[in-house]
Amino acid sequence: MTAINDLFTAGQFFVIITVELVILFIGISFLVGLIREYVPEEKIRKILTSKHQGVGNIFGAFFGALTPFCSCSTIPILIGLLDVGVPFGIAYSFLIASPLLNPVIFFLILALFGVVPTLTYTAITFSIAVISGIFLERIGYGRYVKAVTLERGCCCDGEDTGNSVHKTRLSRALIFAFRLFRQVIPYLILGAAIGAFIYGFIPEELIVAVAGPDNPLAIPVAAIIGVPMYIRAETIIPISAVLLEKGMGIGAVMALIIGGAGASIPEVTLLASIFEKRLVIAFVGTVLGVAVMAGLLFQILAQAGIIT
Repeated sequence: MTAINDLFTAGQFFVIITVELVILFIGISFLVGLIREYVPEEKIRKILTSKHQGVGNIFGAFFGALTPFCSCSTIPILIGLLDVGVPFGIAYSFLIASPLLNPVIFFLILALFGVVPTLTYTAITFSIAVISGIFLERIGYGRYVKAVTLERGCCCDGEDTGNSVHKTRLSRALIFAFRLFRQVIPYLILGAAIGAFIYGFIPEELIVAVAGPDNPLAIPVAAIIGVPMYIRAETIIPISAVLLEKGMGIGAVMALIIGGAGASIPEVTLLASIFEKRLVIAFVGTVLGVAVMAGLLFQILAQAGIIT
């Protein structure tokens, strides 16, 4: 009878969390689609190439935060930025911010964790994206970027005219939202299913013992585990919400999210084609550093009662 109750509990959780995530994701993706329509990639490139260090890094991280891409999808955009002359440090700030701080991740964390954790997460990831780009630029790591060249396309499609401009853009934004949704829905369902299984069948005592707030190694281990897992943020965030509810420390949860979303084996492999080994190591070190520092800060705030 207990097994039946656990199955019912898990099934109920799966349905509720899946419906919530689907509605939230489509709405957010539509808003992102509108941003893409009114702020096209070419304008972003022109703005970034015209900015100096510091201000340019802030803009790079900001535009990275507007892009709803996983870590691997960010690489082609990174190559395009470098190819048109965007300074290395600014492009690097974009590279760090894009997979860690885009609208989808922001609103999923907001919906599942609350305002204070979301603002804390945003402040940490944005700051590190800006600072790491400035630092690596100043110590000359731009020289470890391999020569990258893209074939130039012809931008001669022209702009829409007349009253149909906004309707066309709304239509394209909606199409973008559903295309992105079709790509991500398997990961959303997978995350909800794993979360439901943990919610219904994994004892709280086990999670607390392995990754509870009293385990000093939980945060660095979660950060390191997150990198080879290559679980998209859309998958790991609902799982993390359940782990948190089951007793996993919020510091370890955030370290797992950042490690999984910020770097992955496929992404590192792609970066190795445009970055020399020393720069690839610096990138992985940045992501792990962000994961551990964010995890420790979240744990301190939780112990102080600021985050619950």
